[in-house]
Amino acid sequence: MKTVEKFNELVKSFASLPTIGKKTALRLAYHVCIKDPLLGTKLAYNIEESIRVTRKCSFCGALSENEICDICADNNRNKEIICVVQSPKDVLILEDSGSFDGYYFVLEDTSEEYIIRLKSMVLKYNTNELFFAFTQGLNSDAIVFFIEEKLKDLNLKLTHIAQGIPSGVSLENVDFISLHKAINHRIKLD
Repeated sequence: MKTVEKFNELVKSFASLPTIGKKTALRLAYHVCIKDPLLGTKLAYNIEESIRVTRKCSFCGALSENEICDICADNNRNKEIICVVQSPKDVLILEDSGSFDGYYFVLEDTSEEYIIRLKSMVLKYNTNELFFAFTQGLNSDAIVFFIEEKLKDLNLKLTHIAQGIPSGVSLENVDFISLHKAINHRIKLD
């Protein structure tokens, strides 16, 4: 319909988001335009502001509004353990669970740059354990093995997320109780 061109563009924008189908996109667009335009205005403002100020921490790769995130800036965290995750979203999920008090490192790929940054972080904190909170699977196992080989001279204890996390399920889809169990019962990698 040409008479609602802007509305149709909004529906298309919502539908381009992950896990949002056309029907949900239509409901969302209708809600923010007709049912609650004040919410629509607030949502638009929050999106614009978030895009403007959100970046990745230059040290660990977590989301931040500063060059260094609050976690890396917190000297009271447990320096003995670094939790290696695959996405900055994973840091938010683990922090919300309240189950982990160490530092994080976001390993988005296994390029030499990421390996050097991870090694630098281990040395800075004199860390003795790397805890891998990856979605379980063959690809994750290969990444852990690769990191183990690259950092073997550091004599680190390597652990991974334990029971409570089904194979193939991403951290964003796990309840806090299961996540808490998995963190507290992590197991050593052989």
